[in-house]
Amino acid sequence: MADDQPMRAPWGDIAPRLTEITDTVLFDDIWQRPDLSPRDRSLITVASLVTAYRQNELPFHLKKAIENGVTRDELVEAVTHLAFYAGWPTASTAIGIMRDVFADADGSTQ
Repeated sequence: MADDQPMRAPWGDIAPRLTEITDTVLFDDIWQRPDLSPRDRSLITVASLVTAYRQNELPFHLKKAIENGVTRDELVEAVTHLAFYAGWPTASTAIGIMRDVFADADGSTQ
Protein backbone atom coordinates (compact mmCIF):
# COMPACT_ATOMS: atom_id res chain seq x y z
CA MET A 1 0.00 0.00 0.00
CA ALA A 2 3.05 2.25 0.24
CA ASP A 3 3.47 4.93 -2.39
CA ASP A 4 5.93 3.99 -5.16
CA GLN A 5 7.42 7.48 -5.16
CA PRO A 6 10.35 7.86 -2.75
CA MET A 7 10.15 10.64 -0.21
CA ARG A 8 12.28 13.64 -1.11
CA ALA A 9 13.19 16.84 0.70
CA PRO A 10 11.52 19.95 -0.76
CA TRP A 11 14.42 22.41 -0.37
CA GLY A 12 16.65 21.55 -3.34
CA ASP A 13 16.40 25.04 -4.79
CA ILE A 14 17.84 26.76 -1.73
CA ALA A 15 19.68 24.08 0.25
CA PRO A 16 20.96 21.45 -2.17
CA ARG A 17 23.37 19.85 0.30
CA LEU A 18 20.71 19.55 3.03
CA THR A 19 18.42 18.04 0.42
CA GLU A 20 21.08 15.53 -0.63
CA ILE A 21 21.78 14.48 2.98
CA THR A 22 18.08 14.22 3.81
CA ASP A 23 17.31 12.19 0.71
CA THR A 24 20.23 9.77 1.01
CA VAL A 25 20.50 9.32 4.77
CA LEU A 26 16.95 9.79 6.03
CA PHE A 27 14.73 8.73 3.15
CA ASP A 28 16.97 6.24 1.29
CA ASP A 29 18.61 4.67 4.36
CA ILE A 30 16.70 5.13 7.63
CA TRP A 31 13.19 4.84 6.14
CA GLN A 32 14.23 1.71 4.20
CA ARG A 33 15.68 -0.28 7.11
CA PRO A 34 13.88 -3.63 7.36
CA ASP A 35 13.33 -3.90 11.13
CA LEU A 36 10.31 -1.56 11.07
CA SER A 37 7.70 -1.41 8.34
CA PRO A 38 7.00 1.90 6.58
CA ARG A 39 3.60 1.83 8.31
CA ASP A 40 5.19 1.59 11.75
CA ARG A 41 7.77 4.25 10.89
CA SER A 42 4.95 6.55 9.78
CA LEU A 43 2.99 6.05 12.99
CA ILE A 44 6.10 6.73 15.08
CA THR A 45 6.93 9.79 13.00
CA VAL A 46 3.42 11.24 13.28
CA ALA A 47 3.42 10.67 17.05
CA SER A 48 6.81 12.37 17.35
CA LEU A 49 5.72 15.33 15.26
CA VAL A 50 2.50 15.73 17.27
CA THR A 51 4.29 15.64 20.62
CA ALA A 52 7.01 18.03 19.41
CA TYR A 53 4.37 20.41 17.96
CA ARG A 54 5.95 20.27 14.50
CA GLN A 55 3.10 21.79 12.52
CA ASN A 56 5.07 22.30 9.29
CA GLU A 57 6.07 18.66 8.87
CA LEU A 58 2.86 17.07 10.15
CA PRO A 59 0.71 17.41 6.99
CA PHE A 60 3.29 15.69 4.79
CA HIS A 61 3.75 12.84 7.25
CA LEU A 62 0.01 12.39 7.83
CA LYS A 63 -0.40 11.91 4.07
CA LYS A 64 2.57 9.56 3.97
CA ALA A 65 1.15 7.58 6.93
CA ILE A 66 -2.11 7.04 5.05
CA GLU A 67 -0.15 5.97 1.96
CA ASN A 68 1.79 3.56 4.19
CA GLY A 69 -1.40 1.92 5.49
CA VAL A 70 -2.19 3.79 8.71
CA THR A 71 -5.95 4.38 8.77
CA ARG A 72 -7.60 7.68 9.53
CA ASP A 73 -9.20 6.12 12.59
CA GLU A 74 -5.79 4.98 13.83
CA LEU A 75 -4.35 8.45 13.35
CA VAL A 76 -7.22 10.05 15.26
CA GLU A 77 -6.87 7.44 18.01
CA ALA A 78 -3.13 8.05 18.25
CA VAL A 79 -3.69 11.79 18.72
CA THR A 80 -6.46 11.12 21.24
CA HIS A 81 -4.04 8.95 23.19
CA LEU A 82 -1.30 11.57 22.92
CA ALA A 83 -3.58 14.25 24.37
CA PHE A 84 -2.90 12.74 27.77
CA TYR A 85 0.88 12.72 27.29
CA ALA A 86 1.57 15.72 25.05
CA GLY A 87 -1.27 17.96 26.22
CA TRP A 88 -4.64 19.09 24.97
CA PRO A 89 -3.42 22.11 22.96
CA THR A 90 -0.92 19.94 21.10
CA ALA A 91 -3.58 17.31 20.35
CA SER A 92 -6.21 19.84 19.28
CA THR A 93 -3.74 21.51 16.93
CA ALA A 94 -2.86 18.13 15.43
CA ILE A 95 -6.55 17.26 14.98
CA GLY A 96 -7.10 20.55 13.16
CA ILE A 97 -4.20 19.80 10.83
CA MET A 98 -5.52 16.28 10.38
CA ARG A 99 -8.97 17.62 9.43
CA ASP A 100 -7.36 19.73 6.70
CA VAL A 101 -5.28 16.80 5.40
CA PHE A 102 -8.33 14.53 5.28
CA ALA A 103 -10.43 17.20 3.56
CA ASP A 104 -7.67 17.80 1.02
CA ALA A 105 -7.44 14.05 0.35
CA ASP A 106 -11.21 13.96 -0.16
CA GLY A 107 -11.03 16.89 -2.57
CA SER A 108 -12.86 19.35 -0.35
CA THR A 109 -11.89 22.28 1.84
CA GLN A 110 -12.97 23.23 5.30
